[in-house]
Amino acid sequence: MTMLVFAISDKGGTGRSVTSTNIAFRRALQGDDVCYLDFDFGSPTVGAIFGVRSAERGTERGGMHSYLQEKTEDPYRVDIWTDSDRSALRSRPPGAGQLILLPGDSSGGEFPASPRAVDRCVRLFSRLREEFDLCMVDLSAGRSYAADMVLAATARAELSDVPFRWLVFHRWTRQHIIAAAGLVFERRGLLDVGAAHGHDKTALAERIRFVRTAVVEANAPERSALRSTQLAWLDECDRDLHELARRHGVGRTAMLGKVPLDPVLQWREQILVDEDVYASQIANESTIRAFDHIATKIFDARAWEGL
Repeated sequence: MTMLVFAISDKGGTGRSVTSTNIAFRRALQGDDVCYLDFDFGSPTVGAIFGVRSAERGTERGGMHSYLQEKTEDPYRVDIWTDSDRSALRSRPPGAGQLILLPGDSSGGEFPASPRAVDRCVRLFSRLREEFDLCMVDLSAGRSYAADMVLAATARAELSDVPFRWLVFHRWTRQHIIAAAGLVFERRGLLDVGAAHGHDKTALAERIRFVRTAVVEANAPERSALRSTQLAWLDECDRDLHELARRHGVGRTAMLGKVPLDPVLQWREQILVDEDVYASQIANESTIRAFDHIATKIFDARAWEGL
């Protein structure tokens, strides 16, 4: 059954796009046919993460902007297994499913979620459900037109039998915890806007989970050079953050997964392949395990039971 997954964050710099692309990549390696849609209308740069130079700042061949604004009949597609300029991605591994990118337009920007645009969005999701097991939709940060559009689309009767879920990404800091909670629970947040479009607030809340990014674990190598006083202070900060997350409704029970801090992802936002870990050894095994874990839990009904 096709799953729609909407990736969102309230602030920039959360690692939303690089994390969600890696989750999509891992799901494709698990055998699913995966489509990744760049709905970050103000900055459609997902092609750069997939190593597609011709679409690293969107496309001029009729991307998501052109499709939703009725300037083209079908959005342009990029087959990552054949079109990526990165050699490690330019061959479909045995047993892997499709991995298709629908980029935005290179000259595109934010635009309102008009009724006609919502109609086109519904039509697109209805068509993609016939082709793919997972459609990952990367939304603009914050209370955006893109989020408004997909909330309106998924409330429509035509998509009533299509399961959808939301991943809200945030870094493990005070500002990001507060911002992520506000994006979901505060006035004009996802639940508020979703209800205005016809969603049941309780049912919508059960479809939302949080993903922590760039988390420094207690045994992380980055901590080895710190003094004991610094380590004690970090542990105290971590305890404070856990309490803050609990109070704001983004604690452990609302979390789908977390991704550890990885130097590769800090310096170069890219898809992590196994050779990055086991051959060149530039990335950490714990990072791809985290991606695999989240990719699996997206479809695990137990992870989405009512909070």
